[in-house]
Amino acid sequence: MNNLSRASAFAILLPALLAGGAHAQSSCSSDGQPQPAAILERFINADCESCWSDAGTPRPGPEELALDWIVPGSRGDDAPLSAAARREGLERLQALGREVPRNDAVRRGRREGQPVTVRVARGLPFNGYVGASIELKDGGPGPWRAWLVLVEELPPGAERTPIARNLVRNVLELSWDGRKTRGERLVETRPMNIPEGALPERLRVVGFVQDTRGRIRGIAQSRCAPEGRKG
Repeated sequence: MNNLSRASAFAILLPALLAGGAHAQSSCSSDGQPQPAAILERFINADCESCWSDAGTPRPGPEELALDWIVPGSRGDDAPLSAAARREGLERLQALGREVPRNDAVRRGRREGQPVTVRVARGLPFNGYVGASIELKDGGPGPWRAWLVLVEELPPGAERTPIARNLVRNVLELSWDGRKTRGERLVETRPMNIPEGALPERLRVVGFVQDTRGRIRGIAQSRCAPEGRKG
């Protein structure tokens, strides 16, 4: 079965897999999790191997969520961190009005304005994909800009990183203008490819929503509760 056929089959099974994942592990969603107040985005040029192993990398503060983007460098596939580089990191930098860093760069963004409720969830891995969803419950029809980010949670010491990281592995960027409304909700559910080398048991999803002024209005992150517990 080719990639397109696998993705099509996955899309058909997606609602059941999301529900099945939640049942098997009690919860793999943001339900019951406190909403982060800010996002710390750490960008690393794929050319800069030492940036990844820098113990002095800024850490997230209280109520702050870290995202680690590796962006393509000038050396292309020969860059030491090219295997984990994502072109979406370039798009994220562009959305922030930032240039590609020569080595690394940090950007902090706080939640502003009237907060909105964002929910994210993921299902179980299936044929190299994982089902993921993002939902805006009480923000109105928009327009909104939403980001659903599949991250691999790396503890200190994993993959030669001296600090904990949420390595960005896949990204879905959405423009919501009300056409995806389901009642009072805006929601999107998609299969997301699991890149080679990522460990499925480390995967979770992060979502955040911005308004037309570029302000972050809501942030959410999934947690998988242990089997037998409700998260």
